[in-house]
Amino acid sequence: MDIDDLIAGVIAREGGYSDHPADRGGPTNMGISQAVARANGYYGAMQALPRTLAESLYRRLYWDQPGYGFVAETSWKIAAELFDTAVNMGAATATGFLQRALNALNRNQQDYPDLKVDRLLGARTLGALRAFRALRGASGDAVLLKAIEALQGERYIALAESRPANEAFLYGWLANRIGSS
Repeated sequence: MDIDDLIAGVIAREGGYSDHPADRGGPTNMGISQAVARANGYYGAMQALPRTLAESLYRRLYWDQPGYGFVAETSWKIAAELFDTAVNMGAATATGFLQRALNALNRNQQDYPDLKVDRLLGARTLGALRAFRALRGASGDAVLLKAIEALQGERYIALAESRPANEAFLYGWLANRIGSS
């Protein structure tokens, strides 16, 4: 599996054109919102958004820019989860979930120092991930993944609680986003 497979999976889950009245993101196609398309130079009809552009945006905005390729060098499973979460919630939120989970799993800083939850993937976060992986091995990925997904699930429920219109999306978010990477 590689980033192309992840992108294809996201596009398959997101589906085609949608303009759901409860979606604050407005019209979307293949999961790319009109706001993201416009911010990246696409001004055509959202129904006609080229798949190649969607693929390019996913790679650049949700893989390359946040640096998840560096995470993949240590743990493909964690990188895949961060990518999928970034697509749905933003890269800063996904990276913040990783930082929070690593902090909670460092056994009161016995394994590595706490991270500042700045929601940016940098050398310290990558170092903590490598230290966690060195201590826990590949089997630790499953636990770290559960922690990230628990934070993600809690956020989805909070979004539905804070804005009842989001309840229209909660079932799909939980069914298609938790454990989907």
